[in-house]
Amino acid sequence: MKPRTTQDDIFKTTMYYELKSYTDILLLPHPQPRHKRMPLYERAAQFAPFAALTGFGARICEAARLVDSRPSVSAEEAREINEQLNILIKQASPLPVWLTYFVPDGKKQGGALFEKEGEVRWVDPVARRLFFTDKTEIPIDDIFALAILAQS
Repeated sequence: MKPRTTQDDIFKTTMYYELKSYTDILLLPHPQPRHKRMPLYERAAQFAPFAALTGFGARICEAARLVDSRPSVSAEEAREINEQLNILIKQASPLPVWLTYFVPDGKKQGGALFEKEGEVRWVDPVARRLFFTDKTEIPIDDIFALAILAQS
């Protein structure tokens, strides 16, 4: 009776003959690369998705950004602001003030309201600007509320 050949025997025999045919190169040292390896970040960039509409995402974000419209000042509020400005113009030393002012947006129509508390160094009625001791400049036309905190 002939011994039975199993799949495992066939596999071992096949592997033996395949390894035997490569014994001349099997123990050679691993070849060194000719070029420096590319960093993983650069390799990943090769397979990044293609952006067909470059800058479109930024435009969508800009369109979604909300801005406030410029508020209006009543005649009474304008008179109160002018009275406070006249006091600041006549004052020789810096006075602490609190104010609300509008900053126009550079990209869209509208802007944002900000509050500031600081000392006004001087008022330039010709250039229509307030100059603070911290070197901040605010246009008088953008002021919507002004209060002097302490008078000397």
